[in-house]
Amino acid sequence: MLSILDSKWTLFVKVTELGSLTHAATALNVPQSLISRQIGALERECGAHLFRRTGRGVVLTDFGQQIFPRVKALIAQADQLSDDIRTSSGEPLGEVRLGLLPSVVLTFSGPLYCAVAKRFPRVRLHLTEGSSVQLEDWLNQGRLDLSLLLREDDLDHPGEVTVRKMSLSLIGPPNDPLTRQATVQFDQLAGLPLVLPGEPHLLRARLNALAMQRQIKLNVAVEADSIGLQEAIVVAGGGYAIIAAPALAPEPSSRFSAASIVNPQLSRRVVLSTTLLRPHTMATRAVSTLVQELSTTLLQGE
Repeated sequence: MLSILDSKWTLFVKVTELGSLTHAATALNVPQSLISRQIGALERECGAHLFRRTGRGVVLTDFGQQIFPRVKALIAQADQLSDDIRTSSGEPLGEVRLGLLPSVVLTFSGPLYCAVAKRFPRVRLHLTEGSSVQLEDWLNQGRLDLSLLLREDDLDHPGEVTVRKMSLSLIGPPNDPLTRQATVQFDQLAGLPLVLPGEPHLLRARLNALAMQRQIKLNVAVEADSIGLQEAIVVAGGGYAIIAAPALAPEPSSRFSAASIVNPQLSRRVVLSTTLLRPHTMATRAVSTLVQELSTTLLQGE
């Protein structure tokens, strides 16, 4: 008899959502051969094929499309029931996998761990550091429950909330006459040796669009994909970087100087995003609320 609580059905949902046996194996941290065997066994039990292979992965057969919504709904109900039973005492319980940006790790991870340990002792944190692009990819794969991400636009995305909005600054050497000022005009970036993340990147696209609109040319001297790398190159005299104001806070002011970019003023948002591949639990809701509370004091900005 087929049981919806059989772990093979969870694999079926994961493979469907990711469209690939390889991606599902990565997300679940299991060998791809195990996924293949489990799906094969499930198809034999059903007496019908669930997937057909394409050049880019797998897609559902007609039979698979017919049963997928019902299977997913039943698994979500089972997960919710399991969480309700485990948290019947009213106390959050279980593992929460949270992604953190490199720029907030030093100031955020310690206080967050201590706050969770004090307020929710039965919650086990699993913290992961990565770039915004990496973290969002892992979130979409279901490898993370929650993650702080960067947004270079003001568009709302499903399952996320803005926890901080920050102005962008131009940073340069300590005694640089341009960045020692309080502000710098966007048009003054023309011709400067800039240290920017490599393409494709939302900040690069945004800067390129503004430069084209204002008919100026930006000079990308070095591509560096992390704030730490960008700051290090600036300190070494390799050019100017554009970073969010909070990233400046932990750094000794003698290492570089910073001027807010104006006309137009540039800003960036830090958002807390939630995976859409599984329902919220009491534990993830508790940690989400705590992250938002701590962000108001630990993430500086406007």
